[in-house]
Amino acid sequence: MRMMRGFGVFLGGVAVAGGLAAVTMGGASAGVAGPAVGNPAGHAAVPAAARAVNTSHPNHVIGHGTPASCTSAAVVKAVAEGGIITFNCGPKPVTIMMTATAKVVNTSHRVVLDGGGKVTLSGRARIRILYMNTCDKAQKWTTGDCWEQQWPQLVVQNIGLVNAYSGVQETASSNYGGGAIFDQGGQLKVVNSSFIDDRCYKSGPDLGGGAIRALGMYMKAAVYINHDTFTNNSCANGAALSGLYANFYVVNSLMTNNKAIGFGANPAGSGTPGGGSGGAIYTDGNSYNMTIAGTAMSNNTAREGGGAIFYVVDGGPGTLRIAYSTLHHNTSGEFQNKPGIFSEVDGKVVNPVVVSSTIN
Repeated sequence: MRMMRGFGVFLGGVAVAGGLAAVTMGGASAGVAGPAVGNPAGHAAVPAAARAVNTSHPNHVIGHGTPASCTSAAVVKAVAEGGIITFNCGPKPVTIMMTATAKVVNTSHRVVLDGGGKVTLSGRARIRILYMNTCDKAQKWTTGDCWEQQWPQLVVQNIGLVNAYSGVQETASSNYGGGAIFDQGGQLKVVNSSFIDDRCYKSGPDLGGGAIRALGMYMKAAVYINHDTFTNNSCANGAALSGLYANFYVVNSLMTNNKAIGFGANPAGSGTPGGGSGGAIYTDGNSYNMTIAGTAMSNNTAREGGGAIFYVVDGGPGTLRIAYSTLHHNTSGEFQNKPGIFSEVDGKVVNPVVVSSTIN
């Protein structure tokens, strides 16, 4: 949440590129499949709760066997109705050009969006793709206290979310961050999916999540990121993931070339707009944990602190655990306490718990 400047800097990096191409506005067209998702060298044990959901009996099927039948409007409608959602867009990979954000209605118990490994949703560098907010009255409150409630659960699996953008700036009342997915409250799980070239607004002390922002989540469950790829995403902070009051469990995933592009840290330095921490991951809050397991993080950069990871617990307890992972050449512009990492609990800089991992 906060950050002082002045720790050492480690430089260097490697790049991984990839993506999907498409053509038709509002509907789907033949796409070019991108690289395989996840960390190919990641073999950490996957908790049962983090695994993909069985979608053999869907509630909704988007499409009728052709790319043209798979439209943005159909995605928006199915997500609003909830349940298990699959696609039937033909035998080849397709990309659906989203013209509106698909929003989960809070009276849904669970929404599962499964692209079958052949579907990509594109925000066309203009819009956020998925939105769930238990505190959004337009989406119906289901309890008197919307913060950290248990349901709905959003599951996103076997799909690509690319070229998304949230231009919402940070204010006391705005739902900022989360270029591809914005999730406040409930539960979130993302499996076997890719996030490429997703962005959110370029500055703000706490604004984050070029790909995913999760805040005020149900604290008895983790936000599971399982076998996913995050490449070339950018935001003020946390270009891949941004969390506030959220326990993250990132397993067998790949994070490369993500950039925290804000400037001035948090709280924002005098004369600066704030931001610039957590090249790949930025998290904050009270009494929460984060586990990075079987994950490779390289060439992520932050103008301020934590080229790979920025982890701050304002009121403990809290532990950052890194196991069976590789963090390599993640550039911290101003401060860190391990290469590419800034970790602080209760106002004290602490090192993460590291198990069989390489951090350099």
